[in-house]
Amino acid sequence: MAFHLPYTAVARAAAGAAVSLALATALPIGAAQAQAVAAPSAALPDFTQVVEATEGSVVNIRTTEAVPVRRSPMGPGDGDPSELFRWFFGPDFMPPGFGQQNPQGPRARPKQPPAQSQGERTVPRGIGSGFVISADGYILTNNHVVDNSNGIFVTMTNGKEYKAKVIGTDARTDIALIKIDASGLKPIPIGDSDKLRKGQWVLAIGSPFGLDSTVTAGIVSAINRDTGDYLPFIQTDVAVNPGNSGGPLINLQGQVVGINSQIISRSGGFMGISLAIPIDEVMRVVEQLKAHGKVTRGRIGVQITEVQDDVAKALGLDKGQGALVSSVEADGPAAKAGVHPGDVITAFNGQAIKHMTDLPRLVGATRPGTNATIQVWRKGKSLELKTTIAELDDKAASRNDEAPSANEGTDRLGLKVKALPADAGDQGVVVDQVEGAAAEAGIEPGDVILRINDTDVSSPKQYAQIVKGLDKSRPAVLLVSRDQQSQWVIIKPQ
Repeated sequence: MAFHLPYTAVARAAAGAAVSLALATALPIGAAQAQAVAAPSAALPDFTQVVEATEGSVVNIRTTEAVPVRRSPMGPGDGDPSELFRWFFGPDFMPPGFGQQNPQGPRARPKQPPAQSQGERTVPRGIGSGFVISADGYILTNNHVVDNSNGIFVTMTNGKEYKAKVIGTDARTDIALIKIDASGLKPIPIGDSDKLRKGQWVLAIGSPFGLDSTVTAGIVSAINRDTGDYLPFIQTDVAVNPGNSGGPLINLQGQVVGINSQIISRSGGFMGISLAIPIDEVMRVVEQLKAHGKVTRGRIGVQITEVQDDVAKALGLDKGQGALVSSVEADGPAAKAGVHPGDVITAFNGQAIKHMTDLPRLVGATRPGTNATIQVWRKGKSLELKTTIAELDDKAASRNDEAPSANEGTDRLGLKVKALPADAGDQGVVVDQVEGAAAEAGIEPGDVILRINDTDVSSPKQYAQIVKGLDKSRPAVLLVSRDQQSQWVIIKPQ
């Protein structure tokens, strides 16, 4: 089925020409001539040279998977429909439609899939895109394009098809490195995604819905778009649909600046927002996949949250940047370095943490076993701590080794607190009763108050003295621990 787009680049150019013509007829001759001279500077870019230079490096990827054969006691045809075809035409018969993606023609049989166990059959799994990054056959695509497949087939723009093997995958970044047995291929030049700016023109080449070598164009809509996966996506309005996954995002210099990976959609099709993985992040992963077939990441053993602007102001920071430490893993690298819950990590190895998700990316990119510096903001001062990076694995879990605490007495914050249990440590007080401003701020009985502003809480008596001396014209910021997670809470003293 053909899909007609109501507003294309051609329509834009035509609309622009119509506006220019209308202006020319309405202006004096001299002004019209000036308008005609100035018009080309506002024209849309010509993408033909970029497409010609890069299209041959983009590939179509189709995958297969093994599925159980449903056998029916009633005989062939009552269970799996493909069994009925094989009953009449033999065991090697390929069901209609399986070879449609074969560029050699609809009558040609695709390459045979891998051997499979009895009771299983190989079926088409999905279609994606990829691009060549080396002359000897290395190709990049998305992990979700090749994941759980038992056969990967790469088709070049000249129609030649290759069986591919997986060199390595990384589910965290959704990147897969595959290789075909070929030489003399033309790779796409690798660009610098850090130089991308909002409003910059970019292209996508891929196989949406199996329509290989499809070109779409748009602009960069946002940079470093966080989606909760600790990956800084490039957001564009380039039309990307199922089948584009793994294809390149290309700038006007013919360089790949990202891998098209996701769309944000309520319909399952393109709705104006597509996301690409920055090529700088990709190439860091590729180096490890080539060398080891997997990615090894670093960790320091902390759980973090965002630094809100009001919390930053209360702590004496200029703006809401950095990563707020909510808990520290016992005996982890951060704990050994002296990082505490409530600290704000402002830099790692000299690189500023502008957003909390910058920290796991920087730490993850650091080789385990190497030394690193952590810059933290604590009690109005900046401290530099030294640590050794550990290796991130599936069993690594963050937990808070700091003991909770509390205090007693009704106070200006709406809290009644009591002392910690004898075996719970000597820092903090336990919330016994909540009302007023504290209740509105979300504090609950059982929470532990570890710090007020820049002062650690050590006992109910000391807590009462701190609260008594609070300036009623300024909100107080409390470091509250609950379920081994710490968070800053702002309360205005009454």
